[in-house]
Amino acid sequence: MVRTEHSIVGQVYAAKTNPEAADALIGQYMGFIRSETVKFTHAAPEDGHEDELSIAMLAFYEAILSYEKGRGAFLPYAARAIRNRLIDHYRAEKRHGNVISLHASAGEEDSTLLDTLPDTRDEIGAYETRTASQREIQEFGAQLAAFGISFSDVADNCPRQERTLAACRRVLDHARAHPELLDRLVGTGRLPMNELAAGSGTDKKTMERHRKYLVAILLAFTNGYEIIRGHLRQLAPAKGGSGR
Repeated sequence: MVRTEHSIVGQVYAAKTNPEAADALIGQYMGFIRSETVKFTHAAPEDGHEDELSIAMLAFYEAILSYEKGRGAFLPYAARAIRNRLIDHYRAEKRHGNVISLHASAGEEDSTLLDTLPDTRDEIGAYETRTASQREIQEFGAQLAAFGISFSDVADNCPRQERTLAACRRVLDHARAHPELLDRLVGTGRLPMNELAAGSGTDKKTMERHRKYLVAILLAFTNGYEIIRGHLRQLAPAKGGSGR
């Protein structure tokens, strides 16, 4: 166990400065990331919780960047980071009236809904998901690499503001409605910026700032990347506001 943890620590430190190592570590522990998401949501990502899985994946990457040996074993540290991120997500969603608070009373003294969530870790399911994820991530990673993009680039380039996420969603929706634009992306290796900007009403400067992220989400809809799409499904239509 100690030897395994030392091995993980070495991988984490390598991943801090090496995007390829970070991508490999994320792929290796997709089962762990998914399992921690399921423990929190009490439901599989496929049952409407794709957003939470995307948030958990980004939290895992952030844990890689912020981890230090003095903070204890990495996996418990990453688990806490994922849980904290998901709690923040639910708080934000609650402000918009979209979810039931997991901090609401569960009917017992000093007990909340969060406290009642059981450990639903499914080791066999996690293994199967991890195997499928690794295959798909390797293929998708190779396609991204042809564009000079890594998974860590995508995480770094992800929009943080709700209105910018909404702008990227408009770009994606327009591209999906016009498959010839997706074909052109794959065929030329270039983002059809003018057509996407005009068709989606999104400012070209916004698109250029998040070009790597846009390339990734558009590519995810070109070759049946079902698992990858789930990872990138943090895109959510914003309630008003412009992406300009």
